[in-house]
Amino acid sequence: MTESFRDFEHAGWADEGVCASYHDHFSSLTSQSIVALLDAAGVSARSRVLDVATGAGYVAGSALERGADVIGADFSAEQVRLARQRYPAAKFRECDAGALPFEAGAFDAVVCNYGVLHFPDPEAFFREAFRVLRSEGRLAFTVWDVPQEAKLFGAVLGAIQTHGLLDVGLPAGPNMFLFSDPNRCQQSMSEAGFKGCVVTKVPQTWRSASGEQILDFMTTGTVRTRGTLVRQRPEALRVINDAILAALAPFRTASGYEVPMPAILTSATKP
Repeated sequence: MTESFRDFEHAGWADEGVCASYHDHFSSLTSQSIVALLDAAGVSARSRVLDVATGAGYVAGSALERGADVIGADFSAEQVRLARQRYPAAKFRECDAGALPFEAGAFDAVVCNYGVLHFPDPEAFFREAFRVLRSEGRLAFTVWDVPQEAKLFGAVLGAIQTHGLLDVGLPAGPNMFLFSDPNRCQQSMSEAGFKGCVVTKVPQTWRSASGEQILDFMTTGTVRTRGTLVRQRPEALRVINDAILAALAPFRTASGYEVPMPAILTSATKP
């Protein structure tokens, strides 16, 4: 039976090594957008908040610090385990973003930090977020900016396109940068029933100690990118790795790398 995109992503995020590498290498970057995300969703003390694709619970933990009543949801049992371990005062559930096990109107805010690009059907998540929000409740989510701006992804995709193969037989899923387009965000929010959609850019910088650390993360702490890289021919992969570091050379500093990785933040309100 052909593996689905959902099963491919689920298997990747069930891997303890992937989750640990993501935490070690990338959580310092993805956490940079949390304040803007929670502000856009209007999260404050006593807000009822659902954090979808919570991962290891970084957003849920920050919402808890604001005094919110928060539930973190993720389809990965390993991520839910890590989240409960790191943030024992928060509540976490293992479930799918496209079929949330919560009553209609249960939350004041739904947030999702870089989860949408992992969903097989993002529009189903938007409809579910609309359903579980109360009237005047807010949805806010982040994705990566286009590869020309999110320089790590630009370097990786450019190197693969030039020296390897982008189509390596992975299960087909939505374009990773589909919601980097503000027009698409506006359209999807409107179709799901939301009003007052606002799309902004969040400047961010990924700091990595070495080129070796960058290459290690790409093949141990990601799912879709790792899947593409490990399926390259060994001789091509060596050239790809060299090309990635060459493309990131302008961002090298005395202490490592400082790579621009802006996010696109979308928020909207349920009427």
